[in-house]
Amino acid sequence: MKILNPVLLITLFFTITISAQEISDNALGLRLGDSDGFGAEISYQRLLSRYHRLELNLGWRDSREYDAFKVTGLYEWVRHIDGNFNWFYGAGAGFGSASFEPVPGNGTTEPFTPDGGFFALVAGNVGIEYNFDIPLLLSLDIRPELGLIGYDDFSDNFDFDIALGIRYQF
Repeated sequence: MKILNPVLLITLFFTITISAQEISDNALGLRLGDSDGFGAEISYQRLLSRYHRLELNLGWRDSREYDAFKVTGLYEWVRHIDGNFNWFYGAGAGFGSASFEPVPGNGTTEPFTPDGGFFALVAGNVGIEYNFDIPLLLSLDIRPELGLIGYDDFSDNFDFDIALGIRYQF
């Protein structure tokens, strides 16, 4: 009986330790979604402390109407749900630049080129992720973005960016 108690305590300790979900130090991959033009982003996550991480995203768009890029940084809190599932929430900001293609004029010979240029935004983030036993992380998140300054199509508007993230953990 005296030997059984320490063995039981050690077994219980290792079971609790093994079932705790660890967040990877780094994750690199793609965030695929859409919010008025930014359909793909290169995404990097860096662990800051046990339940906090920094996420950086670089998005770009090359379309008939405009060419643009966007950089977004988010500070995230990560909470364990069950098994390999986590949920996360965060806040951050971003900036970018857009250049627009000329639009044919109405009966004139001169095409009209809308103004483009710099824009800035603030963003929130909430989502769920699954951490596979292999170094793969899948996530689904919603990122509301509010344009602050810059071109009218990218500022003074509110967008919901819904995306699927696929990242390699290392």
